[in-house]
Amino acid sequence: MIETKVNSDLIQKLQKHLSLQVLLAIFLGICTGILYPVFAVKTQIIATVFVEIIKPFIAPVIFLIVVSFFAGIVDLRAAGWLSLKSLLYFELISFIAIVFGICFTFIINPGAINLTSFQLLTPEFQVAGVDSYWSNAILNLYPLIFLLLGCIIGLMINRSKYKYQIASRLDKIRNLIFEILRYIFLLAPLAAYSGIAYTVGKFGPESLVPIGKLVAGTYLTMFLFIIIVFGGILYFFKVNIINFLNDIKQELLWVLGTSSSASVLPLLMDKLEKMGYKRSVVSLVTVTGNSFNLTGTSLYIGIAVIFLSQLYQVSFSFTEILTIILIIMMTSKGATGIAGTGFIAMATTITAIHKIPVEGLAILLSVDRFMSEARAITNTIGHGVATVVMSKNEKNL
Repeated sequence: MIETKVNSDLIQKLQKHLSLQVLLAIFLGICTGILYPVFAVKTQIIATVFVEIIKPFIAPVIFLIVVSFFAGIVDLRAAGWLSLKSLLYFELISFIAIVFGICFTFIINPGAINLTSFQLLTPEFQVAGVDSYWSNAILNLYPLIFLLLGCIIGLMINRSKYKYQIASRLDKIRNLIFEILRYIFLLAPLAAYSGIAYTVGKFGPESLVPIGKLVAGTYLTMFLFIIIVFGGILYFFKVNIINFLNDIKQELLWVLGTSSSASVLPLLMDKLEKMGYKRSVVSLVTVTGNSFNLTGTSLYIGIAVIFLSQLYQVSFSFTEILTIILIIMMTSKGATGIAGTGFIAMATTITAIHKIPVEGLAILLSVDRFMSEARAITNTIGHGVATVVMSKNEKNL
């Protein structure tokens, strides 16, 4: 009993300063990448192992949450109505994100660069390498499969007279997994350090200068989207965007370290519940949002398409722009918020458009680590905002 309390106090103390540790790790990673690039490249294994450790937890958590949710539903019609409203919201916000990204890319014009300036980056990245992403795409669909399977099993349990007992036990298992994840995330600073060190060491500050405009433009566009669009939505529901971001800042720093919004999904859900949002709404909105509400991914694909069209001097008519928006809305679904899947969705989009040379994927692949972090942070904030919208709308706060 005493030992358990000591362990609990220790983890709370470590988590209290974890945000500062992650920021310090990122700073040290940048310094290592600049000063010791050869060593920095070798540290990639740490970040890779960290994400691979977390990945197996994602599907079971989604499965348990969905089964528990549907098993304990009293009013299935009300739950169905909430699901429908959530999906409509996801589609609307995805559309706004894509249009926002396309419009701002036209304004900042990041693709107005001499194509030969990319020669330092592209030789190491062959377009054929995208095939490996396609094979991973099939594997990364497993969270969506677990989501559908959880719905079916949950509805079957709902018809049983023991449904509340089963739901209660599933919640206990979920809480146990959450506790394990909290311990694992104490290692997040190491993952953040190795991820940043590898990126800077691999490409170096000088080699990133030709595409600095794209990277800066992407982060600026996502920042403005968070402040203007998400801020406006939260303001409508009487929630301050700055206060909201401050409440989930630790989860956002974890996302920065892992480049994956799905990896911190369980802890984000736990934080939203502690903020006062009803578990049933949090569970439904965040879990379905992990596949259908990837705002950052949608926004980035819109930016990437226009960037490559500017780079290769390809013009689109208004009708073609509308077609591109529809394609992105389809290809961005099911990316699951796992690091790398955003690139898969973007590659699918470029291939479907036909007018843009596929060689451009090599350029985007070279900086996908930077873009993955921006996508993941925006996705995570999007999950939180969606929970606020649905909770306020349902008055489940």
